[in-house]
Amino acid sequence: MASFAVSGARLGVVRPGGGGSARSGAERRSGVDLPSVLFRRKDSFSRTVLSCAGAPGKVLVPGGGSDDLLSSTEPAADTPVESEELQAPDEADLIVEETASSSAAKASSAVEVEEKPEPSEVIEGTGTTVTDGVAAKAPLVEEKPRVVPPPGDGQRIYQIDPMLEGFRNHLDYRYSEYKRMRAAIDQHEGGLDAFSRGYEKLGFTRTAEGITYREWAPGAHSAALVGDFNNWNPNADAMTRNEYGVWEIFLPNNADGSPAIPHGSRVKIRMDTPSGVKDSIPAWIKFAVQAPGEIPYNGIYYDPPEEEKYVFKHPQPKRPKSLRIYESHVGMSSPEPKINTYANFRDEVLPRIKRLGYNAVQIMAIQEHSYYASFGYHVTNFFAPSSRFGTPEDLKSLIDKAHELGLLVLMDIVHSHSSNNTLDGLNGFDGTDTHYFHGGARGHHWMWDSRLFNYGNWEVLRYLLSNARWWLEEYKFDGFRFDGVTSMMYTHHGLQVAFTGNYGEYFGFATDVDAVVYLMLVNDLIHGLYPEAVAIGEDVSGMPTFCIPVQDGGVGFDYRLHMAVPDKWIELLKQSDEYWKMGDIVHTLTNRRWLEKCVTYAESHDQALVGDKTIAFWLMDKDMYDFMALDRPSTPRIDRGIALHKMIRLVTMGLGGEGYLNFMGNEFGHPEWIDFPRGPQSLPNGSVIPGNNYSFDKCRRRFDLGDADYLRYRGMQEFDQAMQHLEEKYEFMTAEHSYVSRKHEEDKMIIFERGDLVFVFNFHWSNSYFDYRVGCFKPGKYKIVLDSDAGLFGGFSRLDHDAEYFTADWPHDNRPCSFSVYAPSRTAVVYALAEDE
Repeated sequence: MASFAVSGARLGVVRPGGGGSARSGAERRSGVDLPSVLFRRKDSFSRTVLSCAGAPGKVLVPGGGSDDLLSSTEPAADTPVESEELQAPDEADLIVEETASSSAAKASSAVEVEEKPEPSEVIEGTGTTVTDGVAAKAPLVEEKPRVVPPPGDGQRIYQIDPMLEGFRNHLDYRYSEYKRMRAAIDQHEGGLDAFSRGYEKLGFTRTAEGITYREWAPGAHSAALVGDFNNWNPNADAMTRNEYGVWEIFLPNNADGSPAIPHGSRVKIRMDTPSGVKDSIPAWIKFAVQAPGEIPYNGIYYDPPEEEKYVFKHPQPKRPKSLRIYESHVGMSSPEPKINTYANFRDEVLPRIKRLGYNAVQIMAIQEHSYYASFGYHVTNFFAPSSRFGTPEDLKSLIDKAHELGLLVLMDIVHSHSSNNTLDGLNGFDGTDTHYFHGGARGHHWMWDSRLFNYGNWEVLRYLLSNARWWLEEYKFDGFRFDGVTSMMYTHHGLQVAFTGNYGEYFGFATDVDAVVYLMLVNDLIHGLYPEAVAIGEDVSGMPTFCIPVQDGGVGFDYRLHMAVPDKWIELLKQSDEYWKMGDIVHTLTNRRWLEKCVTYAESHDQALVGDKTIAFWLMDKDMYDFMALDRPSTPRIDRGIALHKMIRLVTMGLGGEGYLNFMGNEFGHPEWIDFPRGPQSLPNGSVIPGNNYSFDKCRRRFDLGDADYLRYRGMQEFDQAMQHLEEKYEFMTAEHSYVSRKHEEDKMIIFERGDLVFVFNFHWSNSYFDYRVGCFKPGKYKIVLDSDAGLFGGFSRLDHDAEYFTADWPHDNRPCSFSVYAPSRTAVVYALAEDE
C-alpha cells in the first residue's frame, strides 16, 4: 500500500488492482427513506415555503419511517402543529419509490422502513456499548438528556424595547415563520435534535456490515462513487437515486471483514450533470487534502480504527461570566515563516494564551478552504478541519489541551457564504446554479466573490444545522463566532448601506427573513443541546433583538461583536490626538442596546492584513523598525504610540462591552502586517496585482518580539497581560454598576466607574494634573491597581504605587464622594478600594 503524508498523518492509498473491486447490484443495499412533502400556506397569497433545486414542486422533508435520519411523522408532543399554517400532506406525497436494486421485497407500506438494529446492551463495568456487534466506548454515567425547548410567544421584545411596537407586523411575521419551521421540523423530523444529525445518514456512514454513502444532488442525471478503492472506475459503483434527488450506495465489507473503503483513501462522486460530467468532493466529507504538487483537493474517507481515534480526557470548562477572547489562526501562529500545525499551536501557543490571562481562544480558518489567502472565509468543505495544519485527531488534541488549561475554544464558523470554487466546494455541486444557493444575482456576493446560501431550502437547513452540531459534538468546540451575519440578514448584505439606527432599516423588505429564521434555529439548537456553549454574531448593522433569547422574540445570540469600535479608532487615528473628542469616544464605546451583550475589540484581524494598518502601525509607523530596542533612545512618536496603544486597549475593555477580543500579536503591537503566500493575480480589466513569490515571511506571528526583555514590545505585552488579570480579579466588564462621571474636552479626561473600580484616563498630550478631583460612589481608601505609566509597561513611572487615596464627603461630578489624584499626561490609572485588595 502506498501512502502520502498529510501534516504528520499517514493516509493509505490503494494501488490499482488492490482493495475493493466492482460489485454486483445484489451485493449492495440502495435506496434511502426520504419521503417528501410540499408545504404551502393556506391563504390566498400562498407561496412555496420550502424549495428544492432540481425537484420542481417537491421538497425533501424527511418524515416517514423509523429511520433515525427521518424520525417520525408524528408531531412532537409539546409542539402542536398550527393547522392554519400547514396543510397536511396527502398520503401519496409520503410514498417513497422502491429502488431497483432492492434484493428483497418489502411489505406494502406508505413509507419504507429500515430494519431496526437490536437494542444496545451495556457490558457492566466496562463503559463499552455493543451495537450490531461493534464495540464503542460509552460513559458509565448516563448523561442528562438535552432538550431544545419549545418556542415561546416571542412577545417579551416589546417589553424590553417599546419602540419595536411600531414594527410589530414584521417582527410577529418573523416569529410566526420561525414557529412554523419549528413545527414542521418537529412534525416531520422529530425535532431539531434529530434534524441536526444529518451527518449520521448523509455522507459516509459505517455499520458492522459495511459503508453507506448518500448524497443529495437532485440536479444530477447519474452518479457513481469513485476512488482509490475501485481504481476510479465510474462503472464499478453506480449509485441509485430516489425521486427526491438523494443518491445512495451500500458497499459491504470485504471477505476478510475489512471495510470496502480503506481509511485515508481518496474518494469523489462522479456525476453526469446539466453542466457536464464532473468529479466532486462529497458535500459531507470529513477530511480533504491537497496532495503535493496538485491543485485540486481530494476527499478523504476518514474513519480511523478505534486505537487511533483521539479520546477526550478533560471536561469542557463552564462558560465564564465574562469572555476574554484571544483570536488566532493556527497556520500563521509560528514565529517561523511556515504553516504551523495543530500540535505546535497546542504545545506552544495555548500556554501563552493562558499566561496572558485570556479565558477563551477563538480559532479562525478551521473549515477547509482551498485558497489559503482567504483567511479561511472561502470554505470549500464545511465538515472538514483544514488539513494544512494536521489531522482531525490533532485538532481534537488541541481542543482537549485548551480545556485542560481552562480555556474555552470558539470556532470562527462561516455559514454566511461559500467558496465559488466548483472543483473543491459546493458551488455547482450537482451541475445547477441553485443547489445549495440562491440562483442568479441573489446567489452571488459581488464583493466577496462567493456563493450565498438559500436559507429557505429544507436541505440547506439540514446541512447547516448539522454542520454547527458536528463541530460541537465531534470536536467539543465550546461555541461559535458566526462570520458575516450582517450579510446574511439583509439582501443588500450591508454593502454600501450606512446604518443610522432607524428601525425601518432593520425591519423591511431588505431583510432576509429566511436567513434570520435560520439564525434563530441554530441558536435554538446551540443553547438547547449545549447550554454552556457561546454564540457570538458578527453584525455591523446593530439589528435590534439580535442578542435577545429566541423564545422572547429575539435572534438568540449571546453576544454581538461590537464592530463600530475598531472603525471609530481607525477614524480617530487618521488625525492627531489633539483633535480627539472625549465625548465621541465614550459615546461609541457605550452605544449598545440594553440587555444585549457585546464583545468589544480595539482592532480587527482585517487591519493586520497587508494594505491596512494596525493601531501600533498607525501610531508609530516606520519608527517601529528602528527605535524599539531599549538600549537605543526612544523618539516622541514611539513614546506617544506606546502610551496611546495601552490607553486605547484599556478604555475599550473598560467601557466597550461585556466581553473583549484581541487578535494574536496585537497585544504587543506586532510590527509586521499579514501577507499570505500568493502569486500574481490578473484582474478582469487586464491589470495585474503582483504577488510575493508565495512567501510565508509575513504570514506568521513574531511572538519572540513580545517576549524579548530588550525590546519595548515586552512592556506593551506585559500591560495587556495585566489588563486581563485585572478583569479576571474584578470582573468589571460584567459588573452591573457602570457610570461615566467625566468626559472633559479641554482637559482631555475620561473618568468612569465599572463595578467597584474607578478608571481615570488623561488623553492630554502634555498636561499632567495635580490634585485632580475624581468622583466616586463608594467611600473609603483607594489604591492603584493598574497604571499604564508603570516602568514594567514601558512608561515613565510617574506615580507612587504605595500612595493611598482617601475619599472625602465632597460630591463631585454627580458622585457622592471624591478623592484627589495625580493624573500624568497620556496615562490610564485604575483605582480600587484598598479592602478589596
